[in-house]
Amino acid sequence: MPPLSHIVIAGAGTIGTALAQVLADKAHLLITLLSVETEVVADINQNHINTAYFPQIRLNERIKATTDPAILQTAQVVFLAVPSVVVVPYVKEISHYIKSDAILVNLAKGFGGKQETIVKELSDFVTNPVCTLMGPTFARELIHRIPTAMTVGADEEGVFRQMADLFEQTTIHLDYTHDVKGVEILSILKNIYAITIGIVDAHFDSPNLRFLVFTRAFNEMRHILKKFGGRQETMFRYCGIGDFGLTALNDLSRNRTLGLLIGKGFFTEDISGKVVLEGRIAAGIVSEHLKAMNVPETEFAMLNELTKIFVGGYDIKKFVPNILSNELPPVAGNGR
Repeated sequence: MPPLSHIVIAGAGTIGTALAQVLADKAHLLITLLSVETEVVADINQNHINTAYFPQIRLNERIKATTDPAILQTAQVVFLAVPSVVVVPYVKEISHYIKSDAILVNLAKGFGGKQETIVKELSDFVTNPVCTLMGPTFARELIHRIPTAMTVGADEEGVFRQMADLFEQTTIHLDYTHDVKGVEILSILKNIYAITIGIVDAHFDSPNLRFLVFTRAFNEMRHILKKFGGRQETMFRYCGIGDFGLTALNDLSRNRTLGLLIGKGFFTEDISGKVVLEGRIAAGIVSEHLKAMNVPETEFAMLNELTKIFVGGYDIKKFVPNILSNELPPVAGNGR
């Protein structure tokens, strides 16, 4: 593949705009934001500001924006920075514009419409190389060029080389794995267990308890990851412990904030149906998958307890005692 020159980022929200700002520092790259929001596109092109998402940030004037998917015809890399629920149908809609050898990079954290990983669902109908890019990343820091870590999950070594070249001499630091499914599953699980940590912190201002639960949650995530066919060593990449720590322990995290609200008693039945954060949606999907695999509920006790909250009628004061009364059996020596 020739040297990279044209990058398209589909989605001009927070993460898409922040990524464009970082990559635009590389003068040889043409960076285009593809968006369905006409006002955002006009704002970027005319004022070099994305007022809807970063009103205080002046964007690199080399960043261009468009609503025309025909721009994809010359793109060598296409980043998918749209919500997880629309990634697959969106790509189906625009796929005829995409070059056959363009790399598709999924940035969305969640399941596709068939309740499979997004990369899997994309690979079912496109012939392009498809990879995933996940890690402990807040867009508001990324756009300020704060050093940021992400994991590239890909099947092909060539994709690793292209991503390494693309992000060389930027503030984004990468690690790499062939465990594509593991990267995608961890990006889903970390949102679920961040809610759990939020609930605990809402009840107890206790570092001891916080990291007791954090460690148990990490272990339960590792166990579920293996059940889904991921590799446990992926837990120790940026997409694993890094992203879980960021999401579970930082108040900028929406899923942690949801947990705090639940723990404080603000998650009433009146607003329950209006909450559509990835963590809440994914909790039910993961739970159903595990039950379909005949995994005993004792092996995902925290997740199981969390799903009971979303059903309604749950006494939140019982949450912490209930999750502390259940844990995975001890493992020694063999690292299972």
